[in-house]
Amino acid sequence: MDKLLIEGGSRLTGEIAISGAKNAALPILCAALLCAEPVTFTNVPQLRDVGTLLALLARMGVKIEREGDTVTLDASGLTEPVAPYEMVKTMRASILVLGPLSARCGQASVSLPGGCAIGARPVDQHIKGLQAMGAKVDVEHGYVRVNAPRLKGARLVTDMVTVTGTENLMMAACLADGETIIENAACEPEVLDLANCLAAMGAKISGAGTEMIRIEGVPRLHGAQHRIMPDRIETGTYLCAAAATGGQVRLTGTQASSLDAVIGKLTEAGCAIRCEPDNIRIEAPRRLTAVSLRTAPYPAFPTDMQAQFMALDCVANGTATIRETIFENRFMHAVELQRLGADIHIDGNMAVVRGVERLQGATVMATDLRASASLVIAGLVAEGTTTIERIYHLDRGYESLDEKLAALGARVWRVK
Repeated sequence: MDKLLIEGGSRLTGEIAISGAKNAALPILCAALLCAEPVTFTNVPQLRDVGTLLALLARMGVKIEREGDTVTLDASGLTEPVAPYEMVKTMRASILVLGPLSARCGQASVSLPGGCAIGARPVDQHIKGLQAMGAKVDVEHGYVRVNAPRLKGARLVTDMVTVTGTENLMMAACLADGETIIENAACEPEVLDLANCLAAMGAKISGAGTEMIRIEGVPRLHGAQHRIMPDRIETGTYLCAAAATGGQVRLTGTQASSLDAVIGKLTEAGCAIRCEPDNIRIEAPRRLTAVSLRTAPYPAFPTDMQAQFMALDCVANGTATIRETIFENRFMHAVELQRLGADIHIDGNMAVVRGVERLQGATVMATDLRASASLVIAGLVAEGTTTIERIYHLDRGYESLDEKLAALGARVWRVK
């Protein structure tokens, strides 16, 4: 199993390109199941989760052509609407095949998903929505089994804001009879990117990116081309890495419009940030000012950036409080940061972080994807060498992270 070695103390400088968004690519790749014509996607990131999903689609009978960041999927020969446990146990996004399979095939058998151990992420809203659209849904022996000869449009009101739930139901509604309205919908940019892709395939969708989405079902969708949006969480992570090291970095191929909350907090911490149409520049002070935050659904501060900001606060001037409101078990990185010398006190869903002058390198273990990123940031500023174990989590969501950091002057090595 690979490890990451980081020799701390280098100030990040230079320029790197941001990859396509993992959280947009996964549902968009699943959208190819909705039609019997080839669909081509560009700016698809080279990630472990993407590879896992493509293997799952291939098992279902989807033909796949991949060259660089371009992927073409042809689901005309879709033969097996089944997502088995052995293929989806490591990736929660596998549940995103449920809606498209139900709509196109009239049936689906999808294993309850696994993924990072950051807390409960139930699929009850997905099931409730499909049932409201006329599907018969059973959960038995660890599988969600759907029988839906023809879905019908319905008014769907989710009990909570759920990104994958919104995406699954939006895809299912594209081929349903009549109009579907999703209320309390997730507003994340990745939901809007999926809607834009579906529209290119012939879907009739309005309101994506707001709390109410309307979908008028159509008899069939057709082939199309779509470019995956830039990864806002990867962008935010590199901004944090530059900030922690007092660096000066330019990130290209990205969009600042989806990062208002993150950029606002970095500015509050003392960073100078300049945003242009397709790039972001950051210049950080020698030492940051501690910033408090509270996670919440978009457009508020994203839970996927909480761990990275905790790493910043560990070496900032002052004390910060961090409240996590999305997942109940998303402070596991705090214990590992403490191994590096961080002063963190956890009380339920709140962390109090008192900045210290310096961290010290040590061996730490990644517990989930974004926790891994926080340990990388901490390792970049720690004295001596930090060894991060179980970095397969990083490979799930960050394309060539060690290479990109090295291009900015970090001393980082991947050890087989």
